Amino acid sequence: MYRTTRTIPVRKHIALVAHDSCKQSLVAWTKKHCEALSPHQLYATGTTGNLLAKETGLEIKALLSGPMGGDQQLGGLIAEKKIDMLIFFWDPMNAAPHDPDVKALMRIATVWNIPVAINQSSADFLLHTALLQQPVEIEIPDYERYLQERLK
Repeated sequence: MYRTTRTIPVRKHIALVAHDSCKQSLVAWTKKHCEALSPHQLYATGTTGNLLAKETGLEIKALLSGPMGGDQQLGGLIAEKKIDMLIFFWDPMNAAPHDPDVKALMRIATVWNIPVAINQSSADFLLHTALLQQPVEIEIPDYERYLQERLK
């Protein structure tokens, strides 16, 4: 696959996701980091998004609930280059019925090379990096070139 770059802007589009058993941890983490998160555009799967908005007062674009297609919606936004960062408080101890959707979400985040945090410590690292406050160039698949080559 050909590669190209895209620039993640200063105002990041950040997705916040949590398994049911981790929702309160994500709420607490988000409350703690409201000031750092507020300049950015926030997205979340349905239940998590509504809970975060209610508990923190932050403006959050809520998608569908994860098991109802929200994970797939989020994956689509990543593939469209509309999400710059994913913070997913994941519960590795409890299998969820929509685990294939979660795996697909993690795969698409990796394909499109966006920063991903899967627990509080990695989320702290992402939120406190100097790169959060500046444009960042990342390498991504060059899908347009791929299509041009395939159609020759």
